[in-house]
Amino acid sequence: MIKDTLKGFKQFILRGNAVDLAVGVVIGAGFSGLVNSLVKDLITPLVAAIFKSADFSNLSFTLNGSKFLYGDFINALISFVLVALVVYFFVIKPMEVFLAKVKQGPPPDPTTKKCPECMSEIPLTAKRCAYCAQPVA
Repeated sequence: MIKDTLKGFKQFILRGNAVDLAVGVVIGAGFSGLVNSLVKDLITPLVAAIFKSADFSNLSFTLNGSKFLYGDFINALISFVLVALVVYFFVIKPMEVFLAKVKQGPPPDPTTKKCPECMSEIPLTAKRCAYCAQPVA
């Protein structure tokens, strides 16, 4: 019973998608640290220089004895937007450009040509147009 369970677990762990997922999570965690550092150390000070404040956590209001810390929410919102901007402009857009260049490749060899009379597509080896029956040079 235990032997069968361990065999099933071994098969599960060694499946390609489980290993790929584990690698993705580890790389994602490292990448998350990189993006968060970029936002915290470079982008946030830039925003602070523009708005003259890097920390909104002291913003709050009190209603019936309850303190609402809306400044913390503003900090979290700004952080989220900055991370999303960094990911979009430094990861997504460059990858789109890279993939477009990779996919481009040489144009395929033409297999058709246009009939000079009716402008329809005909095979390169055609001697007469199939649509207008005109001879083709």
